[in-house]
Amino acid sequence: MDEMKRILSYTRRAVDDYEMIHEGDRIAVGISAGKDSLTLLYALAGLRRFYPKKFELVAITVDMGFEGMDFTPIRELCERLDVPYIVAKTEISRIIFDVRKEKNPCSLCAKMRRGALHNAAKEAGCNAVALGHHFDDVVETFMLNLFYEGRLGCFQPVTYLSRKDITVIRPMIYMPEKDIRYFAGRVELPVIKSPCPADGNTERESMKQLLHSLERENKGLRYRIFGALQRGNIDGFKMVGMTGLKDYEENE
Repeated sequence: MDEMKRILSYTRRAVDDYEMIHEGDRIAVGISAGKDSLTLLYALAGLRRFYPKKFELVAITVDMGFEGMDFTPIRELCERLDVPYIVAKTEISRIIFDVRKEKNPCSLCAKMRRGALHNAAKEAGCNAVALGHHFDDVVETFMLNLFYEGRLGCFQPVTYLSRKDITVIRPMIYMPEKDIRYFAGRVELPVIKSPCPADGNTERESMKQLLHSLERENKGLRYRIFGALQRGNIDGFKMVGMTGLKDYEENE
């Protein structure tokens, strides 16, 4: 399947460039039930079959506590991929929306979900956590930090959390969202829509729309921004892998 080869190619390039996986790693894949995390699960399960460094996978979903959530389709996918599946139950939604009544809930929610995921990963004997941030997330995060915080910064491709003794990796940083969307449709990933009332109404979504608008008149803009991150060695990014407009033109 060509689309699977493409997904694996992006993933392996990032894993190799940033030495994300080591012999004997037990990696928790954070599964939000969206297309990004499910594609990551598929990619790492495929990579596991032939990667020279042997590693194990565990899929973990942080259940936010929203009513009516059914993760059965995710569990069935994990069974097909031969990956153990854990659902970590929390009351994050009740705390944020009912107790604290947060008007801008995203930051606190993300912090609480990360904490729950890291705890569940440690309980499952994992030494690494893989997150489904992709190429477009990198660019959007950089621009959000620039616009709203006045600083040059992004999440790191690889982050060691000393307090938890766990390493966070992001194997999809080279993978454009359009390729993820295409792959998810082709293999019919069991995507579950987020019930969060703040979903789709965020600063990130506004930035996504702004970049889309700007790129209509400035083809390759996102790839030039990504290249600037690499050339500037910002937050662990380095001049390897995708380097800018040349890759963009070849992949369109």
